[in-house]
Amino acid sequence: MKYKTWKDLPIGAVIPEPGSSIEYKTGTWRTFKPVINQDKCIKCLLCWVSCPEPAIKRHEDDKVSVDYDFCKGCGICANICPVKAIEMVSEL
Repeated sequence: MKYKTWKDLPIGAVIPEPGSSIEYKTGTWRTFKPVINQDKCIKCLLCWVSCPEPAIKRHEDDKVSVDYDFCKGCGICANICPVKAIEMVSEL
């Protein structure tokens, strides 16, 4: 499957067919990215529930990771984390 970027969207950023949003990688939009400190993480899954994309991936053992292809760097996950296990770091 060839992934598309935001540059491939038509004017107005309209997704032309339902269910095709997985084809559009939006990770290039961000300037900050979330980095999860697994040692601090208490597996509360608030970041997973709160992610609007969802770019936070839940694994079988309730560990979470970030799918940077779709993360826009909004920082909701870092703000919602009760133990501050997620830090927003510069892409540079």
